[in-house]
Amino acid sequence: MSSQPVAVSDRLDAAVLKVAGVVVLGAIMSILDVTVVSVALPTFQSDFDASYAQVAWTMTGYTLALATVIPLTGWAADRFGTKRLYMAALVLFTLGSGLCATADSIGQLITYRVLQGLGGGMLMPLGMTIMTRAAGPERIGRLMAVLGIPMLLGPIGGPILGGWLIDIASWHWIFLINLPIGVASLVYAQKALPKDAPEPSESFDFVGMLMLSPGLALFLYGVSTLPETGTFADTKVWLPMLVGGLLVVGFVLYSFKPKHPLLDLRLLRSRNLTVASVTLAVFTVAFMGAGLLFPSYFLQVRGESTLDAGLLMAPQGIGAMVTMPIAGMLADKIPVGRTVPFAIALMAAGFFAFTQVGTDTSYLLLCGALFVMGLGMGGTMMPIMTSALKTLTNHEVARGTTLLNILQQVAGAVGAAIMSVILTNELNGSPAIPGMVDPRTGAPVTEAGLAIAVERDPALAQQLPVEPGLLQRGLEFVADSFATTFLVAFVLILVTFVPAFLLPRKRQESHLLDDEAGGDGERPAAPVLIH
Repeated sequence: MSSQPVAVSDRLDAAVLKVAGVVVLGAIMSILDVTVVSVALPTFQSDFDASYAQVAWTMTGYTLALATVIPLTGWAADRFGTKRLYMAALVLFTLGSGLCATADSIGQLITYRVLQGLGGGMLMPLGMTIMTRAAGPERIGRLMAVLGIPMLLGPIGGPILGGWLIDIASWHWIFLINLPIGVASLVYAQKALPKDAPEPSESFDFVGMLMLSPGLALFLYGVSTLPETGTFADTKVWLPMLVGGLLVVGFVLYSFKPKHPLLDLRLLRSRNLTVASVTLAVFTVAFMGAGLLFPSYFLQVRGESTLDAGLLMAPQGIGAMVTMPIAGMLADKIPVGRTVPFAIALMAAGFFAFTQVGTDTSYLLLCGALFVMGLGMGGTMMPIMTSALKTLTNHEVARGTTLLNILQQVAGAVGAAIMSVILTNELNGSPAIPGMVDPRTGAPVTEAGLAIAVERDPALAQQLPVEPGLLQRGLEFVADSFATTFLVAFVLILVTFVPAFLLPRKRQESHLLDDEAGGDGERPAAPVLIH
């Protein structure tokens, strides 16, 4: 039998697409669950009689679980095999979804969301690993475009699906919908994924795990508590952030000692990977932080239903759908340093429109801005990941994707916390209404707070004795608060230009090699052909 590697076309063949289908199904479930829950928060508030800070933990708990489990994924993929681990993650995620639908208190829902996040945290890095190994070096750009499909469907389908299910049924169905998809994904994965070839020789880095996973969880817990307290001075914020930060720093110093660290920071010796990681982090802080507030603007300022708020978000996903496949193909042919800055410019143009929002800003303008923003997003995230992965060998892909996914989760959580704190502090500056207090907390009711409540339930306007013009003043204050928050996100998008201009401007030679072939520069045939 000839030892020459089989030539691999730069097109994605049926075997690769079959594997991609499994990964995309799992990623859709994981990503949809973030965007679906974002429009359900007001419903959780009323059904569980909870504050916004409490119901926000249904998203924060999910993120904390992701950050905790992702560092283990690289080692576990090598030790147990990607297929077994991917299917275990699907089971855990589906089980968590079913339990979420049974929750009868906000505490139970948060607990079950953590369990769901433990499964969801492994789906994306494992999916990236499986697909990158399957496609080979010449097709990473096209591959990232395929993996970007869930990222398109999330912003489009999540808010719409969540709003529709809540309007026609109840919030329970935003979790129940995962059950048939999860079962179908398990059956599909069993048939389509390549047979495992685990490498049990690597030892598990227990010391690293005891520092990194708790460190990330504590740090993100502190950051995520910021919107509730509104200040870094609160012990609930600075103490876990300090302890978590020290554990993460300790891990960074320690991680260069063991042969097989939990998170391989040696990969950052690659300049391209480092630049791509910094660009991705800054971009994610701005985009993910502000992106979660777009539906809130439509719900709280414009008084839209959850379904209509979801539909208004659709242009963003449609814009990304236009550019992401094009960006994926270009990433295989043109250096990303020549294309990504133009995509970021589109993002900045779209964000600028939201810095000017008011109580009656044209929906045509806002939907157009979301579409332009989507065009920019589609041309940014996948090319940056492509640039990073092209610097890795086949054996490093699992650990490289783990590193990128941790970076995204941490940056997304930090971004969401920053934007929530800014918005909350802006809203807290609203004048109080004399003689009116919140019966649940005893705190004075502000003009902005009353305006938001009336937008959610117009019947309140007839029940409360308020002076003419008060509600309009409050609503204008809320709109100005959103505009200020979006301005911060706009500035962060502009900051993204700095690392983006350091991205490779010359064509990169791919190093995604078959390590067992000795790193001789030949393309690996086996990962593509086994199915």
